[in-house]
Amino acid sequence: MYLGIDHGTNAMRFAALDKHGKSFYFEVPRTDMKEMEDSQILELIQKQFNINIKQIEMIALTYSMGDGIVNIMDIQDVHNRGVRSIEGVGKKTGAGTLVFDTIKKAQIPTVVIPGIHSQSHTDSRMNVFSHSTSPEKLGIAYDALSRGINNFIVSDISSNTVTLAVANGVVIGALDACIFAPGTVHGPLDLESIRQVDAGTCGANEAFMNSGVVKNTSYKNTADLLDGLKDNEDQAKFAIDTLALFASMEIEAMKVLLKDYSTCDCLFLAGSMAEVDPLVEKIHHYLDMKPWILGKWSAATGCARMARDIAKGKKQILGIEVSI
Repeated sequence: MYLGIDHGTNAMRFAALDKHGKSFYFEVPRTDMKEMEDSQILELIQKQFNINIKQIEMIALTYSMGDGIVNIMDIQDVHNRGVRSIEGVGKKTGAGTLVFDTIKKAQIPTVVIPGIHSQSHTDSRMNVFSHSTSPEKLGIAYDALSRGINNFIVSDISSNTVTLAVANGVVIGALDACIFAPGTVHGPLDLESIRQVDAGTCGANEAFMNSGVVKNTSYKNTADLLDGLKDNEDQAKFAIDTLALFASMEIEAMKVLLKDYSTCDCLFLAGSMAEVDPLVEKIHHYLDMKPWILGKWSAATGCARMARDIAKGKKQILGIEVSI
């Protein structure tokens, strides 16, 4: 059995592939996961997948920004869990740390997936930004690659928005949530946000965590926005249109990068908002390109595919060297 673990914004998602290629899944909210003991996590994995720990041939694990490593590495060789620091943008609950340390202590064969950042071997022009995408987005890209298309863009749209470009099966660049398109809750800092940070009324991470499209609505989070959309509320429809507009602009920007390498043969959408029909329809309208929708399990599934392929001897994944 091969496992992939997605350290997502709101939940830890686990996917397993058996030797026949059949997939199995489960998820645990990060707020619940952080309360578990090591033994409970291992018992949960065994129970949910109906396996013994010894039956796991390989795990591919994502953790936080993944900006402390460039290659895919054995978990036992990774320093500081593969990150420069846990400080910065994003929600911190301790769930990912607990899962990482539990897997490492259990001595299960495991690789850690890096993020894409200024030290990565992607298009060097993108290195003007210190960070481009966290590791789980590479899981999504690898899941997309399994569809048999080698040149594509994948945009993960949820509480934040991150978009990657892949040419000839290799990741060439990405735009992270704090750079361009906002998500429902998180987004880049605009002039007013910078002023608030400088004035000391909020921290930079707090500003990032409150710069999504819901900030100008009465909604507090993504769930409230989706409820408003179900009720056909005008502000919900406007927020979705805004989200689609910026996501489309970011996708189009990555198509510009892709032109230096190949054509864009397919657009994939992932994340919780990718299953919202009005948003998908708007993106289709703006780009005149019908998206291929990936489900919420895409990142974990892609990581499980990585684990399988690495265990079978693959030495590069999406152009990233496997150093084990």
